[in-house]
Amino acid sequence: MTASTPLPDAAATNWVDRYAPAALRPWLKLGRFDRPTGIWLLMLPGWQGIALAGAMQHQWPNALLMAEFFAGAALMRAAGCAYNDIVDRDFDAKVARTAARPIPSGQISVKQAWAFVVACALISLVILLTMGPVAIALGVASLALVAAYPFMKRITWWPQAWLGLTFNWGALLGYAAATGRIDWPAVLLYAAGVFWTLGYDTIYAVQDLEDDALAGVKSSALRLGDSAPKAVLAFYVTAFVLALAAAWVGGLGPLFLPPAALFGVHLSRQAARLDVKDGRGALALFKSNSLAGLLLVIAMAAGMWSGPASSI
Repeated sequence: MTASTPLPDAAATNWVDRYAPAALRPWLKLGRFDRPTGIWLLMLPGWQGIALAGAMQHQWPNALLMAEFFAGAALMRAAGCAYNDIVDRDFDAKVARTAARPIPSGQISVKQAWAFVVACALISLVILLTMGPVAIALGVASLALVAAYPFMKRITWWPQAWLGLTFNWGALLGYAAATGRIDWPAVLLYAAGVFWTLGYDTIYAVQDLEDDALAGVKSSALRLGDSAPKAVLAFYVTAFVLALAAAWVGGLGPLFLPPAALFGVHLSRQAARLDVKDGRGALALFKSNSLAGLLLVIAMAAGMWSGPASSI
């Protein structure tokens, strides 16, 4: 597979392969800019936290914070993916879906990848330093989760749970950036996100069942086997209940409920459609979580309106 050939889990029409200069393509692929779903899934918990904080004050989400979280998520996701590829380069070379990534395919050296990680992290730090001390402390603390994640697949069947802890840290960070503190509604929202990620990343891992087994890599999809659809449903139900609890404890208004219901329906349909023998279908279900997460952002923002009742 050449540098100009789309990677197996990237859309054939992705903008990197269509429009980016050939010299930049390996770098953009190292940061997964050809697959924007991951940026959305890292960013959306932050937007949810910002929207929750605003709704509790009967205000719209802070637009400047949302823009900062978009940029920060894109950069930190790029840094995290590059770091993950550095650590996993030997495993990736053995898996069909990942063998063409820039490091295992030899397009980018390990030293060059480290430089990329540092550059993305430093720009992200500049963004983080515009926020309050609680948010800054949370941002620094998140590095421990990020650093440990690539090793989880070697020691536990549940690396997807650790990814949930990592990817949804933005819910706490976004709330803290908007309020200067952490409250129980933010903690409940974070917990909801952990189970949401546990569900969607189990779906994602279905693509690699055979390759992961041969490479000796652990995943929740391998551990669950044919029970994966039922388990994903359980994870999603838990996520939905915890999101409702966050809204209730936060005193959000009743307009939270219609988009939240759509969020719940979206998740339940994913679980119902999951087939562990259909990797391509699993990828499509995984990508649909950008919409699911956006629905929860909308629900949180809509909760700013209290109406005749004080809360849901």
